[in-house]
Amino acid sequence: MFQQFWNDENGFVVSTELVLIATVLVLGMIVGLTTLRDQVIAELADVAAAFSNSNQSYSFSGITGHSSSTAGSIFDDNTDFCDSSTQPSGSFAHCISIVVAEAEGP
Repeated sequence: MFQQFWNDENGFVVSTELVLIATVLVLGMIVGLTTLRDQVIAELADVAAAFSNSNQSYSFSGITGHSSSTAGSIFDDNTDFCDSSTQPSGSFAHCISIVVAEAEGP
């Protein structure tokens, strides 16, 4: 009975194939999800750059009627430190920077 059990190979090929297919699928998912993560980060960086490029300045002039008047108003959107055109090397526009962790040695 032990010899028959030892020589029985039914299902061995199927489970080996399933392990191989599962391994390939997991490795493919890791690569795909990494690419998806990078593209989502790039798109969110584009959205952040679009928001930071919006100019919030406004103004309206005073109005004078027959018996009343209103004064005008103005708001000037000053340049922030991230709005400058010169950026340090290794950083993206408008203070968006990606920090990559260094791999530790063995």
